[in-house]
Amino acid sequence: MAKNTQRGSCETCTYYTYDEEYESYMCDVNMDEDEYMRLISDQHYQCPYYRNGDDYRIVRHQM
Repeated sequence: MAKNTQRGSCETCTYYTYDEEYESYMCDVNMDEDEYMRLISDQHYQCPYYRNGDDYRIVRHQM
């Protein structure tokens, strides 16, 4: 279960970027209203757009 929680964490997602205009981090994926509501309301829902933002993940795996 911990692995799934880590997988869905916004903080590690490529699309979670800092917006200077709002001075906060935001999801940069264009979701429809239903997807967004499901994402924020269901704790076990995993975002289908999640992409790991760790560029060195593959390198560590190869070592």
